[in-house]
Amino acid sequence: MKHSHFLISFLLISSLAFAQKKTTTSAIIIFDATTKIDKLPKAENRAVVAAIHTKKGTVQFEAPIKNFSFSNPKIMEHFNQKGWMNSEEFPVAIFSGVLSDVNAINFRKKGTYQSSVTGDLTIRGKTNKITAPVTFEIDNDNMILANCSFTIKLADYGIDGPAVGAGKVSSEPKISVKAEFKQ
Repeated sequence: MKHSHFLISFLLISSLAFAQKKTTTSAIIIFDATTKIDKLPKAENRAVVAAIHTKKGTVQFEAPIKNFSFSNPKIMEHFNQKGWMNSEEFPVAIFSGVLSDVNAINFRKKGTYQSSVTGDLTIRGKTNKITAPVTFEIDNDNMILANCSFTIKLADYGIDGPAVGAGKVSSEPKISVKAEFKQ
């Protein structure tokens, strides 16, 4: 009898802890390095894995570099080469951070909540700290929609080249992240 009470208690506690961590395998990252000279260096990646812990406020994203899709296949080829993202050696970009005020967000109540996230972004083996605003929208079905946009400096990640120098690719592209988590 003691064992069954222990097992039931353990399962309850485990399920509550798991319920606080939400994950998705279909988050989206948009990489926008367009300039006045060239509107083509813009890509979308729909194979991003994301997680949020609604109690601790931790946030993680992992984006496979080869899944960034450009409208021009030649740009996609250049994007994955050694001079740029070097996707063979560095196959993923990773972000790991913490929300600034997780207690001000009611993940169980419909509404829109503003926060910021601070963490480490690793691209091409180089890690830099970033802070970015994030908006959470909770709908009637307790679906959590997270939106975040920020810019990075390509030079901070060891990315440069003639296209940046010529103004065809922005040296500070905009990164937009969208993730939908089911409650």
